[in-house]
Amino acid sequence: MSTDTEHVEEDTETPFLETWREWYHVPVIGVVVLFMFLARIRSYDRFVTEDGTPALAAVDSWYHWRTIQWTAKNYPGTMPYDVWTGFPTGHYVGQFGTLFDQLIVTAAMIVGLGSPSTETLYTVALLSVPAMAALVAIPVFYMGRRLGGTVGGLVSIVVLALAPGTFFYRSMVGQLDHHTAEVLFMAIAMLAMMVALRVAEREKPIYELVVDGDWDALREPAIYSVLAGLALSLYIWVWPSAILLIGIFAVFFAVQLCLDYVRGVSPDHVAFVGAVSMGTTTVVTTLLIEDGGAGLNVSSFGYLQPLAALLVAAGVVFMAWLARQWNDRGLERRYYPVAIGGIIAAVLVVMMLALPNLYDTFVGNLTGRLLPLDPSTGALTVREAHPPGNFTAHVFDEFGAAFYTMLAGLGFLIARPFLGREYRAEYTLIVVWSLFLISMSMTQTRFAYYLVLAVAVVNAVFVADVVRLFDLSGTVQSLQDVETYQVIVFVLVIVLLFAPLLPPMAAAGSTAWDRGEQSQPSSDAMIWEDSNHWLAENTPEPGNYGGAGNESELEYYGTYDYPEDGDYDYPEGAYGVMSWWDYGHLITVQGERIPHANPFQQNARSASAYLTAESEERAELILEAIAAGEPVADRSTEELRDAVENADESHEQQRYVMIDYATAGGKFSAITAWSGPGYGHYVTPADYQSGESIPVEEIGERFGNLPYDNTTTSRLYFDDAAGMEHYRLVHENDAFTPTYISYAITRNGQVATNENGQPAVAINRRVTQQVQLELQQLQSNPNLDVQVFDQRQAAAVKTFERVEGATLTGSLDDQSVIDDENAAVYAQVELETGTNRTFVYTQQAELADDGSFEVTVPYATDDELGPDDGYTDSSVEAVGDYAVFVGTPDNGTIQQHYAGETAVPETAVVDGDTVDVTLEQTDEVVDDPDANETTDDGNETSEGDGDSAANETETNETDAGNVSSSLEPVAARTAR
Repeated sequence: MSTDTEHVEEDTETPFLETWREWYHVPVIGVVVLFMFLARIRSYDRFVTEDGTPALAAVDSWYHWRTIQWTAKNYPGTMPYDVWTGFPTGHYVGQFGTLFDQLIVTAAMIVGLGSPSTETLYTVALLSVPAMAALVAIPVFYMGRRLGGTVGGLVSIVVLALAPGTFFYRSMVGQLDHHTAEVLFMAIAMLAMMVALRVAEREKPIYELVVDGDWDALREPAIYSVLAGLALSLYIWVWPSAILLIGIFAVFFAVQLCLDYVRGVSPDHVAFVGAVSMGTTTVVTTLLIEDGGAGLNVSSFGYLQPLAALLVAAGVVFMAWLARQWNDRGLERRYYPVAIGGIIAAVLVVMMLALPNLYDTFVGNLTGRLLPLDPSTGALTVREAHPPGNFTAHVFDEFGAAFYTMLAGLGFLIARPFLGREYRAEYTLIVVWSLFLISMSMTQTRFAYYLVLAVAVVNAVFVADVVRLFDLSGTVQSLQDVETYQVIVFVLVIVLLFAPLLPPMAAAGSTAWDRGEQSQPSSDAMIWEDSNHWLAENTPEPGNYGGAGNESELEYYGTYDYPEDGDYDYPEGAYGVMSWWDYGHLITVQGERIPHANPFQQNARSASAYLTAESEERAELILEAIAAGEPVADRSTEELRDAVENADESHEQQRYVMIDYATAGGKFSAITAWSGPGYGHYVTPADYQSGESIPVEEIGERFGNLPYDNTTTSRLYFDDAAGMEHYRLVHENDAFTPTYISYAITRNGQVATNENGQPAVAINRRVTQQVQLELQQLQSNPNLDVQVFDQRQAAAVKTFERVEGATLTGSLDDQSVIDDENAAVYAQVELETGTNRTFVYTQQAELADDGSFEVTVPYATDDELGPDDGYTDSSVEAVGDYAVFVGTPDNGTIQQHYAGETAVPETAVVDGDTVDVTLEQTDEVVDDPDANETTDDGNETSEGDGDSAANETETNETDAGNVSSSLEPVAARTAR
């Protein structure tokens, strides 16, 4: 259509149409923001419990709930250092207790008129993340508008609103985590930088204006550059690791300054923005440095953030200076980028040689976060930190076809200068930023919540250029002139962008609106809640173990200074709780006790070493070494013994151990990845030869005594500490009782081998409907069979106390029994748990040459101590006294020679006292507890297949009961 026609149309527009053209985007933005918020709170009712206890959707959300509560108690301060996690050192919490938490508490303060109740604080916390997600639409619209006009901006926010992937999942109600705030403040920082660059290109600040102090000429670009630096600083304040955006800006400035100089444009304009914005960031982030974070740690407020910003500021100033020197010497402009590349390479080499720690920090984060070069960098077993297995399928599930139209949009941006169209610095920024976000998403699946920004924003370019190419723009009056092909193109663009994200083309339940109804509280949190609440009510306050009376020194909402050596000096009576790191935050928040390992992955290696220890002696040495501040992973038992013997005695001990169904089953493979031998060691017979075929009839014998069965995890969780001297079960949580099976896949009467030459065996798989289906599919194969050789059960979570143990002593003078090398001393007691399950604890010892004996046992027969005394009110109680006897095993029975009974006081167990036992001659025959150990022993087991080291999160908590009757009968479990 002609220019004249457009002019006439504009002259004939009514005031209403003029106003509508100017402001029609505002109600559209309002509708999109409202949709985004409502879609994310559809499951709100699931997170409001009848008893008022929190119900959150992810592990890290629980720690944010702690930092939010702490901030509310100490407003406006945040908690930089916490002694209620990471025992026995405490932990600098870094990216927790930041601006994210302060914003939530500030909103709650406003709602609660300065004194919000816990209910108000919780409600605001629940709604804050969906609200932040909805607000992302505002900077995204203005970013898209700058690239593709108002229509492009609206397309951007619609893409953002409909994307059902990681960003949506992490911003649903119940996800009380800083990820959504990261996205919001990154978008704000990017928008601010885009505006600052455009202002600089228009106002053209140069070095001479700075020297002359021409504030009138510099005012506007300076103000917008400072605002860009402040926006970046706010992003870093939300998430210290936002230093990654400083790195992205650094690459952008290097590329843009080279482009400007080669094109004959003064680099001063963009360099001015870089110097002022990065200088502002340097100053602000310096003010954020905290004790404990003052180092080169990317995840804390330390020196790294201001140092990185300062280096970028200095770098852009240097590049602008070098460009002037290049001009003065009349050098060829096209060689300038080559010189810059060489200088950067030289700086990296010098840094690697002179400052290796700084180099490792920069390069480690480059390869671990920004580039898919080293996906194992960081957490070894964090699923979200792994690269997507199929990136194509991953991005389509996240964004539909919008990811590919984004790539086309990037192509349009890059092609602009070659087509003679206007090219602005902000276009380069968008290209560099988008490419880095794509790379980050290829490196770690979780970074798709960042990539959604680029997908949304760059689609504004795609739509705007398609509209331009096919002349789809126009006013209402010109609709009569629209050609058929234009309508077809317009429909195709809409279908391409949005159809995969909307019914009916989207898979059932996969749209953003559908997924908003799928949010639910963390299954781990719900299952552990009973155990942690029991822990809070039935164990002594930290600082009062053993009646030390120092609980006032460890206030839950107290403020603690970061120790200079990073090792907090806990008072006597403080103690830790050992568990796998996944559950540390739950222990802190639900149980108000101090875990050793936590989801910061602090102490993951030492927790792994303990849980995989294959003897009680080694497990005890590990705990003693931890208390002494000694490293424990990858050290032999002898090395640990030497370290403990040479260390000062410490009162900072782990007193409780908590193990759940997943630790013992599905997560055990991930646990082994942190220390010692790999998972295969624990589930393969010690005498197995690679590729060996095992006859079916030997399965039970060969796999009846695996290294796994000797681990601390198995002996505690499955055996209730049978045969252990210093551990006793004090509580079990029957939220559900999973069934576990171990089975071998056989072929032609032999155990088959897998591609690694190992036996095709699954150990401790929790029986779910999925597992049953897999087994049925295996059995339907005429060439294969499934032999189940072990089946057992246990409660969902078990809590153990570490005690000195009472020593039962006695003697006999029957030389014939003393000389019998097979004779041994046994101590047994029947116990009943709070779930009305009974089991028998058995301990065994040898007779000395003089007929004396000592047997150490951890269970008491009375319940005379409790939390007020500094001890545990155990929910596991003895049914009667200990039966102590000397006997000789004989084909599954024991021929008793001497026997007696004795009570064991609680004080003797916790203080390590001696209890004398008198034995009398007898001739009774009893069952051998080892020989009679079967697979159906009533004990609990964990779920999962244990096949993947990345299996750190269990999702299916519904136990399918006993194994299908179509399976082979369960063989008796041989003695360990």
